[in-house]
Amino acid sequence: MRQRLTPSGQGPGQRSRAAPPRTGRPVTRGAAAHESADTSRSVNRRAAVRRVSAPQPGRFTGRATVLVVVLVALALGYTYPVRVYLTQQSDIARMEQAQAEQRQRISDLSEQAALWKDKEYIKIQARKRFYMVYPGEVPLVVVTAPEDAARDAGELVDKGTSQPAAPWYDTLWSSIRAADEESDK
Repeated sequence: MRQRLTPSGQGPGQRSRAAPPRTGRPVTRGAAAHESADTSRSVNRRAAVRRVSAPQPGRFTGRATVLVVVLVALALGYTYPVRVYLTQQSDIARMEQAQAEQRQRISDLSEQAALWKDKEYIKIQARKRFYMVYPGEVPLVVVTAPEDAARDAGELVDKGTSQPAAPWYDTLWSSIRAADEESDK
């Protein structure tokens, strides 16, 4: 016996899953087969139209979430080594600055040591620091008050602080006297 085929070329067990449209009019057997073929084509056309405008995915897909998690993990993983690197760079810069200062001090001291090899420089320093004079010269040392020396140097001096404070025992004795005078009154 020969298997009966539908107009779409399918056998009885392979019918289309699309339901016939409900129009409200009675459908005959021959017309139903013809309409089911038309409806399957129209469903396919609708699906083709729907496929043109793809649905918009959610804000974060699974891949995007995994990517964000991996990037955050990498950022957190590299935070400590970057901080250590920056600290080491600042230490290196500080040490290089200290070395440059030491080299400058060494060159200054070398220049000063070279000056001390000159006999004239030694004589000038001896006269200046130790008040040494040549035989037959009369040394003259000018002694001035601290205010006069500061004024000559161009510094401002507060005259209220120039007097030294009294010793502690004088302060104690004056307070005892003042207490005696209060008790006598």
